[in-house]
Amino acid sequence: MVTEHKKSAYAQAGVNIDVKMSAVGSVKEMVSATRTVNVIGGIGSFGGLFKMPPGRDMVLVASSDGVGTKLKVAAMMNKHDTVGQDLVNHCVNDILVQGAKPLFFMDYVGAAKVDPAQFRAVVSGLCKACRENKMALLGGETAEMPGLYPAGEYDLVGTIVGYVPRKRLITGKSIRAGDVMIGFPSGGLQTNGFSLARKVIFDLSQWTWKDKLPGTNQTFGEALLAVHRSFLRPVQKLLDRGVHVTGMAHITGGGFQDNLPRVLPKCVNAEINRSSWEVPTIFKFIQNQGKVDTDEMYRVFNMGIGYVVILAKRDLVKATNILRAQHQPYSVIGVIRKGSGVVTYRD
Repeated sequence: MVTEHKKSAYAQAGVNIDVKMSAVGSVKEMVSATRTVNVIGGIGSFGGLFKMPPGRDMVLVASSDGVGTKLKVAAMMNKHDTVGQDLVNHCVNDILVQGAKPLFFMDYVGAAKVDPAQFRAVVSGLCKACRENKMALLGGETAEMPGLYPAGEYDLVGTIVGYVPRKRLITGKSIRAGDVMIGFPSGGLQTNGFSLARKVIFDLSQWTWKDKLPGTNQTFGEALLAVHRSFLRPVQKLLDRGVHVTGMAHITGGGFQDNLPRVLPKCVNAEINRSSWEVPTIFKFIQNQGKVDTDEMYRVFNMGIGYVVILAKRDLVKATNILRAQHQPYSVIGVIRKGSGVVTYRD
């Protein structure tokens, strides 16, 4: 006589522990591939273990962030292998501003119901970016919460911990009038401005993610899901070669206007020359179709510049030679002037 397996009350309420644990177990090998020499123990403990970096005067630098409504585009396209890269690279750039190298990363995935294939795709992106940035995916949390998240969708959040020798900590306090700003091109929208972008493209203009972005060979989906780039490698080259970097800014939500003042002393302004780089087509489309004011565009979006390095003018030639040797695209986008700690624009 065959005994019928009884479905648990919790599973009937929407949370299947067995499915979730199976999904988590299926990615252990993938996560283990991000292991670095400082990782102690394996995956699955209540807390991840990591040896402190060598050196007596090290400062730990930590940051947390999410992917935001870019996840809505991933869900729309049923493509989930890039948003993990977005999250990791975003967090790497955030601590890089202060000169820090990443040590390890922790993730949080929350969903109404864990979809094993979807979950594996998300984690594959996390692992890819962790390997590329030479840090460990040390652990995380996967939570099923039916009724909180829409069916088929999820939230993705991460925390990064890195380190920098105290003597190499970059705070922006040494920024002076006469310094110059170098901008690195972004990978599209990165992880900001998607609520406005989706409204303009899908609601107001009635395009679909499969349609081609006019003037390009990309679909709207491809343009929107372009991976948020990590700028760790070119910045570390500049720092390791002795370029006098006085400050840096990751251009995320708030654009230049809100991010550069986070590192500017109150005695200077950052003057951005908006004609010094070519604004990517996706931003022009959003502005034209949505009838968005130029200054608002520069506050909501990065407009094609994902990261800004501020350096002493005397080191500009040295810095650009290093970047060209690394095949890192860049634009000289402005100068530091005497002022009151704000951003100004020159067209």
